[in-house]
Amino acid sequence: MKYLIIGLGIYGSNLALDLTALGHEVIGADNRANNIGAIKDYISTVYLVDSTEESALGVLPLKNVDLVIVAIGENFGASVKTVALLKKMGVRHIYARAIDRLHESILQGFGIDRILTPEQHAAADLTKEMELGTRVTSMAVDADNYVLKFRMPEYYVGLTYDKLDLDDYGLKIVAATRPTVKTNILGISHNEPAMIDISTPGLTAEADDTITVIGPAKGFKDLYRKINS
Repeated sequence: MKYLIIGLGIYGSNLALDLTALGHEVIGADNRANNIGAIKDYISTVYLVDSTEESALGVLPLKNVDLVIVAIGENFGASVKTVALLKKMGVRHIYARAIDRLHESILQGFGIDRILTPEQHAAADLTKEMELGTRVTSMAVDADNYVLKFRMPEYYVGLTYDKLDLDDYGLKIVAATRPTVKTNILGISHNEPAMIDISTPGLTAEADDTITVIGPAKGFKDLYRKINS
């Protein structure tokens, strides 16, 4: 796919590099020459433009990309004005970054495809990590339900999967993986996660297991309290 990222600060530039690494064509735009200079050799094309000016936006290949991502974060006004101009110019698919609730609320009014809240998401994941004592990846299903992926809490290590009491909290394990030794084409051994069948009778939870769990926010909060009591 072809992406246009407007705003090449830390978030936008990392997004551009990651998308490029996955094989996508990425075009970048920013109003700061130093940001352009730092990334110009790593992505397809860069433009030095002020995205708050309609005439400047007009030089960008807006109709030749699959998605425009407004990654501007620190300049609230520039972000909102850029999105407004993109909508005015008929851009069909827009993602935009929001830095706080007010910013997010204003962007909602434009009816764009998606609002990105990386800071809020990172803070929420960090909170869950501190509660569970392990790294967490989370996804909100809706306002009250989440999917969390995390390492098996020490509290449960040594118990069999059929004895885990997560269902008492309205939580359900939908997948589990365990590191398995694999050999690459050079004959070098390395650990790689492999799916395990948690319905296997007598299967014991191990410290290196990673589980993916779905359920209500209240259930996760109650679980945090139990394993940390």
